Amino acid sequence: MYLLSVLSSRHRLVHTFVFAAALRRTMSTRTYRDAVDHLNSLQSNAATLEAVRASGGRSNQFAIPEMVEYLGRLGYSTSDLNKLNVIHITGTKGKGSTSAFTDSIIRRSRPEWKVGLYTSPHLVAVRERIRINGTPLSEELFAKYFFEVWDRLKQNTKAANPYTPPMPGYFRFLTLVAYHTFLELKVDATVLEVGVGGRYDSTNIVPRPIVTGVTALGLDHVAVLGKTLKEIAWQKAGIFKEGVPALTVEQPEECIAVLKEQAREVKASEFVIVSPVPGLSDIKLGLAGSHQYQNATLAVHLAKKFLNVQTSESIEEDLPPSFVEGLKMTKWPGRCQTVADPSHQGMTWFLDGAHTLESLDCCMQWYVSPDAALRSPEDFEKRSRVLIFNCTSGRSGSSFLGAMLSNAAELLKTHGRNGDASSLFDQVVFCTNVTYADGGFKGDLTTLAISQSDLAQLKTQHELAAAWSSLAPSFPKENIHVLPSIEHAVNIVRRLGDSKTNVDVLVAGSLHLVGGVIEVAGLSEVAL
Repeated sequence: MYLLSVLSSRHRLVHTFVFAAALRRTMSTRTYRDAVDHLNSLQSNAATLEAVRASGGRSNQFAIPEMVEYLGRLGYSTSDLNKLNVIHITGTKGKGSTSAFTDSIIRRSRPEWKVGLYTSPHLVAVRERIRINGTPLSEELFAKYFFEVWDRLKQNTKAANPYTPPMPGYFRFLTLVAYHTFLELKVDATVLEVGVGGRYDSTNIVPRPIVTGVTALGLDHVAVLGKTLKEIAWQKAGIFKEGVPALTVEQPEECIAVLKEQAREVKASEFVIVSPVPGLSDIKLGLAGSHQYQNATLAVHLAKKFLNVQTSESIEEDLPPSFVEGLKMTKWPGRCQTVADPSHQGMTWFLDGAHTLESLDCCMQWYVSPDAALRSPEDFEKRSRVLIFNCTSGRSGSSFLGAMLSNAAELLKTHGRNGDASSLFDQVVFCTNVTYADGGFKGDLTTLAISQSDLAQLKTQHELAAAWSSLAPSFPKENIHVLPSIEHAVNIVRRLGDSKTNVDVLVAGSLHLVGGVIEVAGLSEVAL
């Protein structure tokens, strides 16, 4: 009870602390920590996010004109963004991985270029979202460009629309920082990942990207994007532009129809459903999981289109050596990632931020395979396996767990093992995304998006535990844990490791959860 009380009170005060910290620091220091504090002051709280969901996303329709206005207050016009030479990528699953593949291919193909990459969310440090040649901005550079944007917006308060908030929200602000950074550094190419949706996303103010791509579509963020695949496809197709190639992967027929019609309506130069790349399946990709071959296929086609336009060189080979190297060397932490614990021998972490039904299916395909949980079959019974899980933003935890167990059962049978999926784990942990046991967050991982009452009562976690018990009635109740923080969860895992048992830990359901585990378990040096 004490921990829950501390957790609740700390969360109630976090917004106050964020503002106070931002105000009391002297501006002469202008450190990375200052930047993170200021950035966190722009977060929306749970009530605001719920209002957006209840509106059916109508408030998002103001996002583009407001972003254009903020850009103007920085002294830029949207046409300036064309200088960034943008590859714009959206989708429901795989857009981050596709962005990482594309970035890696282009950097290996043109090593003399300066390549910018903007993605979200981050795992441990917010500066991960803005990368130059694959490396996150240093703390010093992030603080420099952050405060240049902050100061310009504070100094230039003239608004074209009186209803535009004086300062942009968290994601919009970071997008502006990315634009400013890439323009200041004069990048040769920019891989730009959409945040949510596409049509009204903060990234969608580049008038003429070089090429656009849509990864696999599915149901996610339905309160904002729509409840059907057709509606979601319409939102994603919003990144298509006149005269710009529009590429996508194989999709459900209803999605293809919408994407194709939208490409025709905006007069995209072409609409292409990318074809398989000969020889690609023979390459061991830098990212694990069979689903990554579809993402890599789209990345290859995007990179070819981009390089053709930017260099006027037609790439005839299916997979030039630089492409092969780029695909092999791609890194994207927290997605189907295996990490040996550096300080606890015999402990292995399996990290995947999968948070949709489709991506969790891919997660289980990877985990319940000889590449992960079923490696060295002779030791399968000797290892203890733990699931750490959480889900956020109104997603259906019960359906997620049901799908995971169903998929696991089928996969266990496929690999000649007992089809009882609940036997795959010895312990299951449902915890919040709060970083530390005292209720505090690591600065970069601070979130105000969790309902205070939900957090105090661990409502979501208790619902997940009840769902698990219902789906796996024979699973020992004493091995189901509902915990208020990531640190509590890691402590349980550590105790298992201390018993000299080899431990496998699957962390899934939320990229924020994965990032918190990397931080608390001390995995940063080997995972990032």
